[in-house]
Amino acid sequence: MVDIRSDAPVIVIGLGRFGAATAGQLDRQDREVLVVDTDSGLVQKWADRVTHAVQADARSMEALKQIGADEFQIAVVATGASIESSVLIAANLVDLGVPQIWAKAISISHGKILERIGVHHVIYPEREAGERVAHLLSGSMLDFIQFDDNYVIAKMYPPRSIRGRSLSESGVRTRYRVTVVGVKTPGQPFTHATQETVVSRHDLIIVSGTAADVERFAAIG
Repeated sequence: MVDIRSDAPVIVIGLGRFGAATAGQLDRQDREVLVVDTDSGLVQKWADRVTHAVQADARSMEALKQIGADEFQIAVVATGASIESSVLIAANLVDLGVPQIWAKAISISHGKILERIGVHHVIYPEREAGERVAHLLSGSMLDFIQFDDNYVIAKMYPPRSIRGRSLSESGVRTRYRVTVVGVKTPGQPFTHATQETVVSRHDLIIVSGTAADVERFAAIG
């Protein structure tokens, strides 16, 4: 396994919404970023925002070699409108030996193809965003992140049944099978929760557990 630095430069191919958001966040983290797109207007727009911006067709192996894609340890394939283009670009990066390849998929079948050709991390931004919104529509939770093994972390206001008492007294873990991992009092940063932590109705809490248990906990009011 190749040892990849946490601040290693990243090549982002495709400057649609997903690619632009990824490149922008990497730049805010002071990461060295090379963005690549066939649209000269988008490339020009991003030229002053990231380390490097290049107009090139990443479906061409020769073009990727010319821009030095093989020298990167991390690549993001952010194109998604054309499955054929996405797969071809990803296959080129695999053939170039890029150690860590992330790629956007627009469907399960698209994702399976990407995995089979050697992509290390397949991302489903639309599906994940839809699932997250569905969980938030109840209004009980303010944010919701679900992991592959059905483990979730959610941000919410504390239910009435646990307010004004320590977490050990309210029996959150035993009664509801969830864990309060953090608490934010208005005007204060989030702090790590302990069994002695007392939450009020004005606090925000971070809760972890299975999706079903967290949803039931958020719904108790």
